[in-house]
Amino acid sequence: CLGSKVFSIIKSDINGNITKIRAVYDQDPAKYVTLQDILETEQETYKAEWPKVGATLALMWLKRGLRFIQVLLQSLADGERDENNPNLIRVNVTKAYEQALKKYHGWIIQKIFHAALIAAPYRSNFLKALSKGEEVKDEDCLANVRLFLVNYTATVDAIYEMYTNLDAELDYTV
Repeated sequence: CLGSKVFSIIKSDINGNITKIRAVYDQDPAKYVTLQDILETEQETYKAEWPKVGATLALMWLKRGLRFIQVLLQSLADGERDENNPNLIRVNVTKAYEQALKKYHGWIIQKIFHAALIAAPYRSNFLKALSKGEEVKDEDCLANVRLFLVNYTATVDAIYEMYTNLDAELDYTV
């Protein structure tokens, strides 16, 4: 939905993390009923290296990407916009980046993000992409986003809570 090839790096990163988690799950679906099952098994398996390895590390970065999406969509649903450029989503993307990812990125990655921000799609194009190309009124699309965010937010919050409870959060920059 973000359109530009500049954002394909984000998509690739998210897909890579999902692939790593899925690979662990596929080893024994009966054993890994929940993500917590995977993390607890890896904690026991990797001992001192944990949580810096495996699906645990992949899920840590995935949850940050999911939070980015959540904050972006919530900002749009809340009607936040640049009054001087109301059809741009830069304000929303910047808010999402600052809340979800910025503190984990070093100076160079932050500069790359700000350069990529120029390629963010227009608000109207983004909402159309969220509506899978259908002609839907912006407010109807945003109403669907609000409904989606109910369960999505609860799920992302649960993953964050799990990381807190397992003391699995890492606070380093890339």
